[in-house]
Amino acid sequence: MAAVTTEGTAAAWAAALAQVIDAAHLSAGEQMSVMVDAAVRPLGLTAELFMVDLGQHTLTPVTLDTDGRLDVDATLAGRCYQLGEILPGTGHDGERVLWVPVLDGSDRAGVLRVGLDHTDDHAGDPVDGQTYGAGRGGDGAADGVEDGAELRRWLWTFAGLVGHILMAKLVYSDHLRRIRAGTSLSQASELLWQLLPPRTFATERVVVSALLEPHADVAGDAYDYNVERDVIDLAVFDAAGHDLQAGLTTAVAITAVRNARRAEKTDLLAIAAQVDDVIATRPGLQFATAVLARLDTTTGMMDYLIAGHPAPLLLRAGTVVKELGAAPRVPLGVIISGASPGQVGREQLEPGDWLLFYSDGIVEARDENGEFFDEQRLIELLERAAAGHLSAPETLRRLTAAVLGHQGGVLQDDATLLLVEWSPTAHLRMFPTLDEHDTG
Repeated sequence: MAAVTTEGTAAAWAAALAQVIDAAHLSAGEQMSVMVDAAVRPLGLTAELFMVDLGQHTLTPVTLDTDGRLDVDATLAGRCYQLGEILPGTGHDGERVLWVPVLDGSDRAGVLRVGLDHTDDHAGDPVDGQTYGAGRGGDGAADGVEDGAELRRWLWTFAGLVGHILMAKLVYSDHLRRIRAGTSLSQASELLWQLLPPRTFATERVVVSALLEPHADVAGDAYDYNVERDVIDLAVFDAAGHDLQAGLTTAVAITAVRNARRAEKTDLLAIAAQVDDVIATRPGLQFATAVLARLDTTTGMMDYLIAGHPAPLLLRAGTVVKELGAAPRVPLGVIISGASPGQVGREQLEPGDWLLFYSDGIVEARDENGEFFDEQRLIELLERAAAGHLSAPETLRRLTAAVLGHQGGVLQDDATLLLVEWSPTAHLRMFPTLDEHDTG
């Protein structure tokens, strides 16, 4: 098997990356797999792109023909998605493949299937005067590309570009949206998913990850975050009701919070009061419980305001040590003369701390015997995830699966989870351990 040498590698991969960028200007979303495959074939490789659905159950080929879906919980491709690692496997025809995680920034978008035994006549031909790709024996037969640390680093870079382009095309491709949804969305759910930021964001100091269920029918629950310099604004919402009206109330609350922030308001009480005024102008009795917070990612100091919502949980050194205990105020949109405006709490985080924000749909999920999922079960699962050193997004995926399993796969209420991990190493659990692999 031919080794991939440093000479020519950069030029060959630069050509592949340039081809993807240039082709992306005029490519439709459903052409993504064809586009990335064409870019890597001169390197002796093949590629197929799979996109994950909102429920994170299925990986679907990004083509017009979406046959060939893969189960996230029962395939090697799914394990690649879960762990964020590049994993070797074997195709149906015995071909060696690598499964590569595809992220948009730090938000998991899907996986890339890369074949190493491509035998196209042009594989290994010179690229800008340099040779890279399949090695050739004395009879001219291709013997494939060698798996190794250098190849995996280039594939990780390539997959990162593909992830950015894929999610950029999502906003104007109903075909991609159907793949992403996995099923038909309710009107309320359609509204909310278009308002929300990506499910995961990370810096070298902090990871923020969120999930909503039931993803196809969510109405009143939502999350939001904003990053500006060293501060992250965080919010979770739960509007009364489970219909389009609840979704509209939540949409109004999110918009009012964002509008206050963009007017450079930083006082959480003032932001909540602005949301009150906006919701109160709408007809009917509408309100939303919420938690608003501002985290300084340099110092770990967090201010927070609880508006009729379950208090966030603080996990330290793998153990839930407390609920955040500031005195709450009434839900957003409820204006009562003489009511307490609530108390802005302050919490000093320590490196490695986790904060879990959640809605009552999590702990109030009931099984067939009427037993609540309850907070204690949530705490136990959170601590187990911490002990397993899972990434924040994978922790939430498994927590949500446990809640859905408790209620027979169908939630009776919206459920939101938002996990914040303040740590200089949290982001590393979401990316492949590239330098540890070398078969050369």
